[in-house]
Amino acid sequence: MDLTTNSTAHLLGISAFARRVGLAPSALRFYDDCGVLRPARVDATTGYRFYRPDQDIRARLLRSLRAAGLPLAEVTVVLDGDEDEARAVLERHRNTVRDRTRTADATIEAVLRSLSGEGDGTRTDSRAGAGSGAGAETEAVTLVHLGGVELASAFRQVVPAVGHDPEHPELGCVLVEIDDGEVRLVATDRYRLSMRVLRPVAAVEGPARRLLLAANSLPGTGAWAARCAAVTIEAGPDGATLHETAGAASRELPVSTAEFPAYREMLSALTPARHRLIVNRSALLDAVNGCGETPAVVLRLGEDEVTVSLPDHSRATALPAVCPGEQPPRIGFDPAVLAPALEASVGPDVLLEIATVSEPVVVRSADQGSFTTLVMPVSLDRAAV
Repeated sequence: MDLTTNSTAHLLGISAFARRVGLAPSALRFYDDCGVLRPARVDATTGYRFYRPDQDIRARLLRSLRAAGLPLAEVTVVLDGDEDEARAVLERHRNTVRDRTRTADATIEAVLRSLSGEGDGTRTDSRAGAGSGAGAETEAVTLVHLGGVELASAFRQVVPAVGHDPEHPELGCVLVEIDDGEVRLVATDRYRLSMRVLRPVAAVEGPARRLLLAANSLPGTGAWAARCAAVTIEAGPDGATLHETAGAASRELPVSTAEFPAYREMLSALTPARHRLIVNRSALLDAVNGCGETPAVVLRLGEDEVTVSLPDHSRATALPAVCPGEQPPRIGFDPAVLAPALEASVGPDVLLEIATVSEPVVVRSADQGSFTTLVMPVSLDRAAV
């Protein structure tokens, strides 16, 4: 097939391909940016991604390796390295998983033995009910089903980015967008921005919807949702309600009529990334924290690793990484800013998209859901390097 033409015959759009291989569209975008799973064609005008049907083999293998907990830097070795390298990576990871499983099993067994009793033996049965509100549904109603803990986690991740300016009440809200089979939660104070994408547990029912929720109500709502196995957002023209999917309990969601900032324009105004770094999130966080209390940590990118250190090269930690394209000589961050972004991220790996060493860096993570935030680098001009 000639992919240099504008024809998309026999190609699948990102939503169709996502359903075919069992990955979220946000995960496919993430893997494209990482260079792990490139689309067959990207429309130059719309930016839409298209995939060949035979790319499902690589996509499904990628999904399986990620489900097994393999870091993305090692996934690329299995997908693109030679057979001996792939076997070595998989054997090493299997041994690591076995060690962790044995440790976890021993810990759980010890705790179980220490328990003095097993409670009063009572059980609370789920109450019958649709959980999505009584009465006939109309075309104007949107229903989206999410994991309760996942929604609570998303609230916790984005709320710190809301603003507190009484003259701009819209900045004290979290935008919830329901469309394209995903739920996006966005918060910004115009100086920073956080966005979490969730994948519903079932197909979204009804039209696309935008809700602006008061952020000060979300910690309580999140705590309530975390106690539910699954929740359903029911949104219509007159408001929104959060239901316990398997029960009768529900909470009203306070919807604001304010106008939320055009966050998509904010993101599109960013300078395109010239450098990318994919690294294990926990390892990077440990390396940053290992530098201690300091105004700056330095990341030096190599071809297949990143070194984290103080500006004077002390307390250096080298981590396996994927660094496609050219690498900047170094970039500095305030650990008090970078560490929270890494802690709030989801999944085992993060992607840092770097335009220049003086512009906001996009920190992203994605698999079954994604979290995106912006982190401002710090100047290293006065640091000893």
